[in-house]
Amino acid sequence: MQKKQIKIFDTTLRDGQQCPGAGMSFENNIEYAKLAANANIDIIEVGFPSASKLDFLIVNTVAKEISNKDTSPIIAALCQLRENQIETTVRALEPLIIHQKARLHTYLPVDPQLLSALGDYGRNFEQMTLDVYNYIKIACDSGVEVEFSPEGYSRMGENFSFVTDVIRAAIEAGATIINCPDTIGGACKLQGDDYFVEKMKLHANIMEREFPDRNITWSTHCHNDFGLALENSMNAVFMGPATQVEGCFNGIGERAGNVSLEQSIMYLKKFGSQGKNQIEYETNVKIDSLQTISDFVSLNMLARQPHWPITGDNAAKHSSGGHTNAIIKNPLSYQPFDPEEIGKKISFLFGPFSGGNHAKEIIEEHGYICNEEEKAKIAQYIKDVHSERRKGITDSELINSYLDFRKPIKINNFYYAKSENENSIEISGEFFGENKKYRFTVGKDGSAFTALYNAISGFIPDFRVGKYSSQSLSEGVNSISSSKTIIEDSNNNMFIGSGEDLDIELSALKSLIDAANKMYIQKNYIQRN
Repeated sequence: MQKKQIKIFDTTLRDGQQCPGAGMSFENNIEYAKLAANANIDIIEVGFPSASKLDFLIVNTVAKEISNKDTSPIIAALCQLRENQIETTVRALEPLIIHQKARLHTYLPVDPQLLSALGDYGRNFEQMTLDVYNYIKIACDSGVEVEFSPEGYSRMGENFSFVTDVIRAAIEAGATIINCPDTIGGACKLQGDDYFVEKMKLHANIMEREFPDRNITWSTHCHNDFGLALENSMNAVFMGPATQVEGCFNGIGERAGNVSLEQSIMYLKKFGSQGKNQIEYETNVKIDSLQTISDFVSLNMLARQPHWPITGDNAAKHSSGGHTNAIIKNPLSYQPFDPEEIGKKISFLFGPFSGGNHAKEIIEEHGYICNEEEKAKIAQYIKDVHSERRKGITDSELINSYLDFRKPIKINNFYYAKSENENSIEISGEFFGENKKYRFTVGKDGSAFTALYNAISGFIPDFRVGKYSSQSLSEGVNSISSSKTIIEDSNNNMFIGSGEDLDIELSALKSLIDAANKMYIQKNYIQRN
């Protein structure tokens, strides 16, 4: 099977930043360009140098910092067909010209609706064709390679002959890349012969006949207004002559955005050899860099949807009990590709549809014990605690609920009393496996705290109270009392418990129970090596 490389043209810094709210600082532009270069992106379109001094500086800085290595990407910059803009763009790219890594990208409208905005000039096809030749020749003579885009190509309508003329003029002047964009994002395969890919094939055949000695790269640049950018871009490759795909990471860009580069790259990796033409399409991009770049764009440009394909937060996150059980045994059971390929890990979110295996995995991952026979009960307990959290809970919340489940002492009511001969405490609730009322007593020299301590010692024999203290949290007779109790075991491990109550005695009792619960869980439910 013949292999064919599809070049990836990244316009995140140019078309992506034309999207409202997606602009980045100078420093972030430079950082992004380096990330893309390290990922082996073939062409990075950095900006529009004639738009502002800052845009010029960004393009020029990237041109200087990403330069002469054989593996360095081509750096592209966009400009209109105007001599002053061409000169400005060439100056911005100048550091790369000697290394043959500089590309000037220019365009001319061919869509009748776009041409109407140009007034009389938009009706003078002859002059426009002549301008394409003259201005592109100026650019080519300066030493940059030139990419030409007939803007609005997919809506050319009756202008096929005119588009043929301007493409011919661009190639005659020296352009080596012809980009055929679906600028307004309205192309669909159902258009039949009017589909832009069919027009691309016709133009590619015409130019191959007329310029047999020219090696022309055909490119596609699709917008996503109908959600068809990926399909249209891939059709231009598999059904048409395109060997370059233009887009943005996370699909950002004007209006509904451009084709997503991470989706395009993974599409080619997954289906690149499954076309009917016996060609295996591939890219040079480092797949394991995709998540990093996508995360950078999401953080610094526009937030990415959680369910975004390939790199979204939920793209490798699972909650369903059935899915979780299968994935734990085989990561690819509910994944179309291994997320680790792109630098991502499979994760799980515990929610109302999760099961015992999911809970068990999280609990054990955090170092606690969850036996097979109790996993379902524990999972149900956690779901009951968070019954209103239909969107799921964090691992931290799950572990806190697990620890609550494991507590041997859960008291609903306290009552303590003093008499001439003894002090006592009555409690109702769970106490080391039984749920009932208890009464613990101690002599007149003891306290309710001592009585409870003695009762707990029967189940945790090696613990002792280090010290405890109580303080008022505010002024006045109705202030809440906050108590802290420190207990130690025979190995001098310390556990700190806390409790609050309007009654200072009860706050102390609660802090003792809290400390005892922590010690008991540590001794009985921590995994041992």
